[in-house]
Amino acid sequence: MKSLDTEYETLALDEATPRVVMVTLNRPDRYNAMTNVMFDELERVAVALDHEHGCRVVVLTGAGRAFCSGYDLADADELPGLGALGMLDQQERAARALLAVRGMRVPVIAAVNGAAAGGGLSLALAADIRFASTSAKFNAAFVRIGLSAGDLGASWLLTRLIGPARASEICFTGRMVAADEALAIGLVNRVSEPDRLLDDVLALAGAIVANSPGGVQLSKRALQANLEISSYAAALELENRGQALLTRSADMPEALAAFKEKRPAVFTGA
Repeated sequence: MKSLDTEYETLALDEATPRVVMVTLNRPDRYNAMTNVMFDELERVAVALDHEHGCRVVVLTGAGRAFCSGYDLADADELPGLGALGMLDQQERAARALLAVRGMRVPVIAAVNGAAAGGGLSLALAADIRFASTSAKFNAAFVRIGLSAGDLGASWLLTRLIGPARASEICFTGRMVAADEALAIGLVNRVSEPDRLLDDVLALAGAIVANSPGGVQLSKRALQANLEISSYAAALELENRGQALLTRSADMPEALAAFKEKRPAVFTGA
């Protein structure tokens, strides 16, 4: 994949297993804190991988002990002096990065290996699936630094994942949520021992890769789009269009033939 040949300042990319690209936040000395360079690179990576036909799943994780500690407070001193429009530009720069990650056509799995705080929590929430290490911990740290928890999609995604009451408590207090609690309330899908986390994530990624790429991609599109509509009839309409489109692909006849011939299907995404 051509995207893997590009050098990044804050990210590292590699094909962890066939068709599975691992994107690692790579500022371990700063607990993978976010900077404007990281925001720009996350957006670029998401766009680039969307054009890679060979990429079926993206795994997002952090180097070292943390997943992502949020915005780098070493750069925060300048924020109050930006002015209203300058701060809006800053917010939109960060938001474009997370929107690009969430909007990728293939599934994104967050392998949360340590702390996911503030914007790091928002980044984990932008993934489709979250696996956590037993050493992972989460917090919506915004209120602790004089900001709103309504940041980078957290107020929308967290409420839908764990419900408004739990989201309110976590956002209003800024308290830490340990991995076992995160699992119990539905914030993460699974908790693994630290030395098993990536193995478990890659096993899940492999199960996804084994399926029809078109089916997976349109499933993701339907699940995300139907979070944002209020009508059952509109959801059915979207689903109907997706199914009609997929019957025109080569993968559905291949799946039917494989079933009749009692062999594994070979999906191409064509």
